[in-house]
Amino acid sequence: MRLATVRTAGGTRAAKVTGGGYVDLGLPDVGALLAHEDWPELAARADGPALQAGDLAPVVPRPGKILCVGLNYRTHILEMGRELPDHPTLFAKFAEALIGPRDDVQLAPESSAVDWEAELALVIGATVRRASPEEAAAAIAGFTVMNDVTMRDWQFRTKEWLQGKTFEGTTPLGPVLVTPDELPGGVRPALPIRCLVDGEQTQLADTADLVFDPVDLVRYASTIMTLRPGDVIATGTPGGVGHARTPPRYLTDGVTLVTEVEGVGRLENTARTA
Repeated sequence: MRLATVRTAGGTRAAKVTGGGYVDLGLPDVGALLAHEDWPELAARADGPALQAGDLAPVVPRPGKILCVGLNYRTHILEMGRELPDHPTLFAKFAEALIGPRDDVQLAPESSAVDWEAELALVIGATVRRASPEEAAAAIAGFTVMNDVTMRDWQFRTKEWLQGKTFEGTTPLGPVLVTPDELPGGVRPALPIRCLVDGEQTQLADTADLVFDPVDLVRYASTIMTLRPGDVIATGTPGGVGHARTPPRYLTDGVTLVTEVEGVGRLENTARTA
């Protein structure tokens, strides 16, 4: 099953994606749908009106939490000469950072080092705390695509990354949520992930290379806090970011940014000076 949050003249609507377009689920967005314990049944039996195939919002417009993971692709870590981590490196974003899958990435005038980070993101579909492996797997509603656009000059101002990770209007999320049953590997999907900047492929990896897979991440994060429906966990980015190049390369006004996870979806955004 594939779910989307569609923008309409009357506001956003949660929709099931079908071969013919979008079926209205009678709720304002996918986050509101996931708040219902029986959301899979509600979506499966949906027979609402068709929605115009219009613009898409972030698939979950206002998650309660957006957790992100650093240093989580095995090959990239080893090629950098580092040891594999014992625990996930976590940081956060806030909902104001999110944009839709076709929206412009805002280039804040305060930063001159705006970078890209293609990521597979998971979305929580059930409330969990201190989840067992089975509970963690069952709590994953599905997967979507995110680009963790980062202001590197702000990120590295201090040892804490938050200030460079959550600039407003920078982080595309979508285009849809895909349930695990549609993906090879299910809750531990094995999918090609890539990023293109102005048509040049800058990142290419496979999500099977994650050190901490989605189930691991739900278990770990739920030990710290209660995870609730609609929360998002971005699983990390592979090698190929602009900051690691010689010389470094960053997003500038008019540059196109494509982020794709095979079988899940594709984001197509243009960087624009805010």
